[in-house]
Amino acid sequence: MPARRTLALAAAVGSLIAVPVGAHAQEPPGHGRPYTFAVIGDVPYGAAAEDGFPAFIAGINADPDVRTVTHLGDIKSGSTTCDDARFANVRKDFDLFTDPLVYTPGDNEWTDCHRANNGGYQPLERLAAVRALFFDHPGHTLGADMAVTSQAAQGYPENVRWSRAGISFATLHVVGSDNDLAPWTGLGQTSPTQSQVSEERRRMAATIANLHEAFAAARADGSRTVVLQQQADMFDETVPAPSYDDYAAFRPLVRALVEESSSFDGKVYLFNGDSHRFRQDAPLAPGSRWLSFYGVQGAASNLSRVTVDGSDRGEADWLKVTAQPGNDALDVRQVPGS
Repeated sequence: MPARRTLALAAAVGSLIAVPVGAHAQEPPGHGRPYTFAVIGDVPYGAAAEDGFPAFIAGINADPDVRTVTHLGDIKSGSTTCDDARFANVRKDFDLFTDPLVYTPGDNEWTDCHRANNGGYQPLERLAAVRALFFDHPGHTLGADMAVTSQAAQGYPENVRWSRAGISFATLHVVGSDNDLAPWTGLGQTSPTQSQVSEERRRMAATIANLHEAFAAARADGSRTVVLQQQADMFDETVPAPSYDDYAAFRPLVRALVEESSSFDGKVYLFNGDSHRFRQDAPLAPGSRWLSFYGVQGAASNLSRVTVDGSDRGEADWLKVTAQPGNDALDVRQVPGS
């Protein structure tokens, strides 16, 4: 593990806040120079990608502009086992990052582990394992140490927030497979179990609270941009005729997105993985089919969605995202992976 800097800790109601001393301390809005962060997700997929993951990380480390990295979840393919050794290898690779790494879990590492080809695991047991391994220092990033505001005190150390260069960031633990309401067929279920339903409702409530807090922080400190990052693609354009039953769990979050974004005087970005094909669009703009699909009122023309490429076709690329001083909009570029 990287050496950790001396920290001053401060408590906040409902969350754990760690305030760093020295490098990577909170930067005020408009600090006068570009701020660049990297976004990856759905990587590594398969043996070749797993073997090449350290080189992929080295390529991001070598970019002098990048200051933070976010992994949007799915640290393995959906047809490989969810065993502890595989998770430990990914954690070892994560420790190679020389920039702060924020990781939000995907469905492949817990929700879908009930599948026979995943090992037939109990998903909530795998979720506990993911939290124990990847969030063993709540309130701190992986890779280089950076303090973040965490919902660890509420049981959700993966839901974090931080502010940099006039941007309010938040991760939202929202996953595919209908946010884990799809039946655990590998365990013989034909409908969600009560434990699934209870877990999903609590996690979604915490996630929406984290979203509200990200907007509140932006308004309080004058940030003009909010960046939200999650695994699930709630607006998957690769599905020709999506069924609402497969997406129903996302409706409360979509409603909250519309409410907060439409009343925010700035830009909102939602980065997601899941569908594996790079895309930039505005799924909640007026006239979008997704508004009627989810049955939500209003629209959010200031919300841009960006989907990161997955590595199911090899280590394709990563996203280099740059904020320029005085500009609410972000520049998003695909960078070939090493």
